[in-house]
Amino acid sequence: MPDDAPHSVRQYELGYEEEGRLRGFGSACGFRTATWALLCPRCGERDLTEVELGRVGRIAAVTVQTVPAEQYLNDAPYAYLLVDLDGGGRVTGWMAGVSPGSPPTIGRRVRFVPGYRRGVQFELLPDEAPRG
Repeated sequence: MPDDAPHSVRQYELGYEEEGRLRGFGSACGFRTATWALLCPRCGERDLTEVELGRVGRIAAVTVQTVPAEQYLNDAPYAYLLVDLDGGGRVTGWMAGVSPGSPPTIGRRVRFVPGYRRGVQFELLPDEAPRG
């Protein structure tokens, strides 16, 4: 990591694990990302600055994990999500308590929730929760 980089990958992880926030990088061209990088993938400039990313977004892709990694064994099945965050940026994360037969769908609104497990955890927004 260069000496002038705002934060390392581990510091990013500690941000959502211990501080309850998502941080990423923004470029002068308007691009925002949760992915640590040395330059902007859109414009190629090295003008990345640390930004606070939104906590709410929309599911862009989803898959249900029924054979989980060991650390998520008690949470299976769970959804692995790609989320487009409000205000820019895209991040992967997971959602506990899903059914393989009716996973959360693309386009559903979710929010980041700090959790006790590693990884960025999301939940459906209350107004988006299934009605019984």
